[in-house]
Amino acid sequence: MATQGCVLAAAISLLQLLSTATDAHVPLQKSEPNRLSLKPEKADDTYPFLCASPGPSPSPPLSVHTIRPSDVALVSALGLSHSPQATSVFNRMTEILSIFNPHLATLIPNGPESTKRNLPQQAEDLVLSLSSRAPGEGDRSWRLLLLFVSVDELHVCPGQEAAAVSSATKKVEDVLTTLESQLPRTLVRVVVWSEHSEVIHSCVSGGKRSSGRSTLEKTILTAALQESLSDLLANRRWFGERDDFSAVLLSSPLGTYHTTDHSTDQSTDYTTDHTTDQPFLQLWAEMLQPMKDQPAVDVDGITRIACPSEETPYLRTQQNSHFRSKETDTESTRQLDPVNGSELPCVNRTPSASPPTSVHALRPADIKVVAALGDSLTAANGAGSKPNNLLDVVTEYRGMSWSIGGDANLTSVTTLPNILREFNPSLVGFSVGKGGEDSPKAFLNQAVPGANAHDMPEQARVLIQKMKNDSRIDYQNDWKVITLFIGGNDLCDHCSDSVYYSSANIVGRIRETLDILHKEVPRALVNLVEVMYIVPLRELHLDSSVKCPTWLLNLLCSCVVKPKEGTRELEKLVDTNRAYQRGTRELVDSGYYDTHDNFTVVLQPFFREVVLPLLEDGRPDRSYFSPDCFHLSQKAHSLMARALWNNMLEPVGNKTSTYDFSAGLSLQCPSESAPFLRTYRNSNYTYSGPAPTPPPVTNWGSDFSCEDTTPSPTIPTSVHRLRPGDIKVVASLGDSITAGFGAKAKNLLQLTNEERGVSWCIGGDESLDTVTTLPNILRQFNPNVYGFSKGRSKRPNGFNMAVSGARAEGIPGQVRDLILAWKSDSKVDWANDWKLVTLLIGGNDLCQYCRDRVALSTQNYTRYLRESFDMLYNEVPRVLVNVAEVLEIEDLRKVKRETLGCQYLQPNLCPCFLKSGENSPELYEMKRINRDFQVETAALVNGGRYDGREDFALVIQPFFQNSILPVTNLGLPDLDYFSVDCFHFSERGHADMAIGLWNNMLEPVGSKQNYNNFTHDRNKIQCPTKDRPFILTRVNSAPVVPTTPPVLTTPHVAATPTPIECSDALPVWATAVLAVTGLVIGWAVTWTILSCRERKSRKSAMSVEMKATTF
Repeated sequence: MATQGCVLAAAISLLQLLSTATDAHVPLQKSEPNRLSLKPEKADDTYPFLCASPGPSPSPPLSVHTIRPSDVALVSALGLSHSPQATSVFNRMTEILSIFNPHLATLIPNGPESTKRNLPQQAEDLVLSLSSRAPGEGDRSWRLLLLFVSVDELHVCPGQEAAAVSSATKKVEDVLTTLESQLPRTLVRVVVWSEHSEVIHSCVSGGKRSSGRSTLEKTILTAALQESLSDLLANRRWFGERDDFSAVLLSSPLGTYHTTDHSTDQSTDYTTDHTTDQPFLQLWAEMLQPMKDQPAVDVDGITRIACPSEETPYLRTQQNSHFRSKETDTESTRQLDPVNGSELPCVNRTPSASPPTSVHALRPADIKVVAALGDSLTAANGAGSKPNNLLDVVTEYRGMSWSIGGDANLTSVTTLPNILREFNPSLVGFSVGKGGEDSPKAFLNQAVPGANAHDMPEQARVLIQKMKNDSRIDYQNDWKVITLFIGGNDLCDHCSDSVYYSSANIVGRIRETLDILHKEVPRALVNLVEVMYIVPLRELHLDSSVKCPTWLLNLLCSCVVKPKEGTRELEKLVDTNRAYQRGTRELVDSGYYDTHDNFTVVLQPFFREVVLPLLEDGRPDRSYFSPDCFHLSQKAHSLMARALWNNMLEPVGNKTSTYDFSAGLSLQCPSESAPFLRTYRNSNYTYSGPAPTPPPVTNWGSDFSCEDTTPSPTIPTSVHRLRPGDIKVVASLGDSITAGFGAKAKNLLQLTNEERGVSWCIGGDESLDTVTTLPNILRQFNPNVYGFSKGRSKRPNGFNMAVSGARAEGIPGQVRDLILAWKSDSKVDWANDWKLVTLLIGGNDLCQYCRDRVALSTQNYTRYLRESFDMLYNEVPRVLVNVAEVLEIEDLRKVKRETLGCQYLQPNLCPCFLKSGENSPELYEMKRINRDFQVETAALVNGGRYDGREDFALVIQPFFQNSILPVTNLGLPDLDYFSVDCFHFSERGHADMAIGLWNNMLEPVGSKQNYNNFTHDRNKIQCPTKDRPFILTRVNSAPVVPTTPPVLTTPHVAATPTPIECSDALPVWATAVLAVTGLVIGWAVTWTILSCRERKSRKSAMSVEMKATTF
């Protein structure tokens, strides 16, 4: 450790006397030739450094970007072995730093062999020396290392200059790699250094060339090395990857540039001190954070020395100075990138006169911190990927992210932070480069690829902790802009679990996230970006000529890509998308997040409508998308950033709500009359407030809007020509659900009441206006429908043959009872009346399966159904049988209520499902058996066994195939659909079951809705159409053919088919083709079997992660 002499002590005393000086740069009159000399033996020199030391940081800094000169505990250097003048510069730097920290230590690797060791070896020596030092410095001390890279030491042969530069750069890379891995808490300053104006050629006799040529070569060589090192630091990003290490390149080379034949004796102190003044002053000035007016080193005979100031107290790094590497320097000086760059025409970019106290008076320049939450669109997956590099889509180009990226600057990368940095260059929080959310470069970009709305609360908590812990952020006083954009992945998954991904649940999770921010983050404006209208993106995958990897999207986002045009699935996607958008608007319009002046949430709606970009030939333009045709390219990120910025300046209530990819979009500016980021208050906008509470529902009836209710002109003879008005008799088979068990119960004493008059498929109480059942719907077509049950009673009650507690083994008996009842009833015209029978059975078989796997097996279940169907097929004329698929029972595990019936009755009513442990093998088995019941029933019905009669049909009605748990606005199970035992359905549940069954009856086989939609809406009943006026079966579900008969080009002539003449000779090539074809078929069959087995195993594993797809 070097100690300081008496002159240094005197200098410190002088500094203390002059500590009241306030200028950031102290002018000094030049003295004699020994100006700025720091040598102790020249005691009569006046020490020129008069900066007022601010002292060390209040606490040891945690980041290399917030260290002050006084925080440096040790200074060292590499590359001094052959350069006395560089050593002189280093000594002066040491003495200056000693003013700020009198206890500064120095360490230079030296020894008899040091002059023979290259830079990487010197670095290893330094690391070894530091590792052997006593730990008295403490783990929290910071080191400053000057790395001198000498141009004079390059081994140059004519024509091999590039190789020499490359070799030197590689050595510097090795040095920095060693230092980064071995020396934490270190700031490295890389200096390109030269003491000679000519190149010493190692391959030229005498080592010299002509002076003029050599000087030119030396200048070019120096510039090439500077540029090469700049590229190295930019590409490896040593300047910003970690908080405990940074390497910064001096902006230009340093040197004294003596010619080799200089006549002056360069060993004198005068020459050494004099020739190192300029390099030393330049190096010191660049050690500090830049100020608005960087001082000249020498002006009119006065030397000015830069000093730290209160505004810029730190040693310079890439992050704290906005001083750009060569890479970004080039981008800032080159012409505007017409695609990804932007021009900001704003003239007034000043902040408020004093930091505003209200979020409603916030100017762009007042923003100090930016942050973001979201998914892969905010993580910028694939934003910088080459067009055909599909694998690169996993790369997170966070520096290009529209709402939080900070790569380069606005001329080449348009992002919200780069726009804001034009107003406030000291902005922090943005992400740079590539990496995950936990990488230092991500900073406050906490978006996670694949995230759903349920991940947002945790992202918010992590973000808050990062802001609190970062020394660059004044958590209480800095104004922050936080952008939240989520919902795309929820749309991609909504069809797999429409309850979990319901609008109520998604908005509820966003609400939870905003609640956390509202409660914990002071001085924040939150941009809530409305969920993108995702449907137009389907066009990329409808045109095969665009060559998008649709197979990949079928895996990533099947709920968006797979639905066919005109299907109910696509309609549900649109409805869900719009519901997400509507829900977030209503959430913000509630005014809940405007309870104080230092926080607000502003909805930015530019994604409400999306216009897909098209090429001149009308095809979608892939250049706006990453290689997977789903994520967005930098081109689209640039447009999104402009759209978001412009939304932020547009008044609430009058914001642009359409995003047109292909439309030119320029950046707007705050106006003199509206200089603030727009909020509801400074937009004079009045919140609509929460939606009014709807009046209480007094009944569960439905409205009927069908216009054509007439029956067929004559009684049809084919079941495939059966209109709703042709139905004369209704009947039902089943268990306690069809018996109406507990449908109106208000307490346990009423639970056993069988309310058959409101039963979903057979009840006939009152009318459709107040009670929704299948018979009440059919009565709109035929008021004389007969056989429905009424009121409360056991059977017989109409032709409702259901028995509470029944299992599949009891259905054949119910069929016999039904046939007998029909034949015995004088109101039934046995031979001519069209009859509609509805069957729902299997719930009790499933609930008790684990207690008797043999008796309640899938085989026995289908055997009893086959026996029942055989009786109806063989004995009953003119009948259509609705076979409702057994519901999925698993979701009943979520139906909970703190009552005796729900806590004790429910588990005992269905022990095999409700008592099995979560994720247990027993539960997996029950879910498999549940699905097997559905699959085997469909196979029996559609297997052709019952296709021999024109007046008989079995039709699977699958609205319960994927049973969906109804939820409230808070995302909790809606218990109004269930009776007091949390197992049977209430009257409300029966009403929605009736609508699901009826709508299934009007939907083509193969395109029927296979999930229930339990939401109260009096207008959900569908109507027969002009093209399809019949109840649909497998036969009449075929596409509607034109009524105009085709024109025959030749008359039809019945004739015996002409025999095909076969040659006895088989071509040789045919034999080969057949052999290869057989091999391929064999391979395909084997692959199919194995892949099906693998999919089945994977499906079982994936079921652990499913969040509520079953009932």
